[in-house]
Amino acid sequence: MKARTSKRASGLARRRMAAGATAAALGLTMALSGLATPASAADPATLSGIILGVGANETQRIVTWYSSADTVQKVQVAPTASLVNGEFPAGAATFDAIGGANIATSGGFNRHATLSGLQEKIQYSYRVGSEGNWSPTYSFKTQDFEGDYDFLFYGDPQIGSSGNVAKDQAGWQDTLDVSLAANPDAELLVSGGDQVETANTESQWTAFLAPDKLRQYPWAATIGNHDVGGKAYEQHLFTPNTDRSGALYGNGNPAGTQSGGDYWYIYKDVLFIDLNSNSYTTTSGGGGDAAHIAYVTDVINQHGAEAKWTVLVYHHAIYSPADHAKDGDNKVRRVDFPTAFSNLGVDLVLQGHDHSYSRSYEIKNGQKANPAEQPGAADVFPGPGGVIYVTGNSASGSKYYDITAPDNSGTSGAGNGADPLNPNNYWYNSVQNQEHVRSYVKVQVRNDKLVVENIRSGTCAAPNAAVELGKVSWCNNTTAGQPVGSIVDKVTVHPYQGDGQSIQVSVPNAPPGEFGWTIDGYNGLVDLGTAVDNNGDYFAATGQINPILVSDNRRSLAPWSISASTSDFRDADKTFSGAYLGWTPKVLVAGAGAQASGAVPSAYDDHGQGLSVSRGLGWAEQGHPKGTARLGADLDLKVPDSVDKGNYRSTLTITALSS
Repeated sequence: MKARTSKRASGLARRRMAAGATAAALGLTMALSGLATPASAADPATLSGIILGVGANETQRIVTWYSSADTVQKVQVAPTASLVNGEFPAGAATFDAIGGANIATSGGFNRHATLSGLQEKIQYSYRVGSEGNWSPTYSFKTQDFEGDYDFLFYGDPQIGSSGNVAKDQAGWQDTLDVSLAANPDAELLVSGGDQVETANTESQWTAFLAPDKLRQYPWAATIGNHDVGGKAYEQHLFTPNTDRSGALYGNGNPAGTQSGGDYWYIYKDVLFIDLNSNSYTTTSGGGGDAAHIAYVTDVINQHGAEAKWTVLVYHHAIYSPADHAKDGDNKVRRVDFPTAFSNLGVDLVLQGHDHSYSRSYEIKNGQKANPAEQPGAADVFPGPGGVIYVTGNSASGSKYYDITAPDNSGTSGAGNGADPLNPNNYWYNSVQNQEHVRSYVKVQVRNDKLVVENIRSGTCAAPNAAVELGKVSWCNNTTAGQPVGSIVDKVTVHPYQGDGQSIQVSVPNAPPGEFGWTIDGYNGLVDLGTAVDNNGDYFAATGQINPILVSDNRRSLAPWSISASTSDFRDADKTFSGAYLGWTPKVLVAGAGAQASGAVPSAYDDHGQGLSVSRGLGWAEQGHPKGTARLGADLDLKVPDSVDKGNYRSTLTITALSS
């Protein structure tokens, strides 16, 4: 539920208030952490490489950046609507950053902070740094935290692999622009690995991080073989729930020169698990594929029931069609992974590395699950253990690999034999494609299906570095026949429901409800009649206010109160103070947690202010039950005998307050 500011209602008419949470002004929790031995906070710092990363769930984001100085820094966040002339409000939330020194070749320091407690359907603005030294302001938007959504998957940008960083950056920028223009409400950008060509070359990282879209949409990073050889990947891309134990590093040494680790997060109905597939053997010191299988098993056992779908992401495509299809390390993974993934109920595996596109058949336990499944089928129905494997082509156009030919090494397990239904393809692939044009994969997450599409983000024309620079000798895409935005492949994956029938219902957010009050019945004049003289000391009159009907059916069960004050009594130019009117509130009909406020005497009795100032009529505390109540009050007017004769009238102004 979105936080709202309190609203006020007054006057003798019906008044309503929308329910709202009364947490911090932004609905953000604050997580504080400290920096180890920072230099003076006054030291200047150049802030660069800012990227918005995925958090542990939809209520979080992680921001990572570089700093030229070792200073105390933070992220400041506020709803964009609350900024005035670009200035953050005084109540903006802040999240302290942590980090450390970069390796020597990177220089400077890295920082990251986790933004938590985000609310749904809000556009936020944020900046990093410290008072007097802020970065530019960026923004991102949260969507509904339940239900359908889309995410985009990008194969190897590998900036620098063409030999021309600027051209690679241009293609990468264009793919992000094209894909997000077509899918502005996509909620995640998922990496297939190989962000750069050379692990610790910061000029390549600068080009990769240049697009502002990476500060507007959360990037879910993956370690590729070109990223793993240095620490720049970990410095630039901090990830949630990351296991950095030695077994998940290729060299077994988290403190060494490599990046590594596996991580997971849940975004709405999908459990994502991201693996460092560079660690696949134990000969170099890591835990090999067995360590990854143990990690995936543990995460699914603990969190699989929290999601409807399980998606694995890693770099080395085990069912790819091009240069890496017959690599020895991929054949090892092709034996190690599939049976475990089938047994664990994995639905979809997203991979990179081979710079070509492929979509597998349903693979169960290392072989085609259904021999009758046709190539290019638009709908697939994986039975128990069926898994779809997708390889993404280049998202930047920096490098493409051509599809290679099957051999006679077999049609299951590690084999690279031909598909009996389509002898030009490998046995495991339903679709293979290479046009030497950029593309991305769109995944639609729905209650009853996953829809996977491979979509062109470019043509043979620039920006397409590998084609422009003659790294490939041909390109068979035409703008007229296969334009930007056209679909290379599309498949709908329908879930297996077991031996019984699954029953599903979507429960929407309940309406926030309302709090309001109205005059109960006809709002007639409250006539106190003719005041009665009391021994020549004062005139007295009594009566009752018209009852107030209070209604509160809000989910928040927030506290409420009704109060009132009266103006001076007036007859032409004659007046006397409203302070002489007192009252005794009461609950006429119980409900909505209503309690009567205390009695207020006439100023004649206590020389006070009576009802000339706002006084409580009734109230309810936080957590009260929903319902309606009728509030009333006995009026007690005592007027000094010095008041001139007349027919006096006053107005009782009623005010309702609630969060």
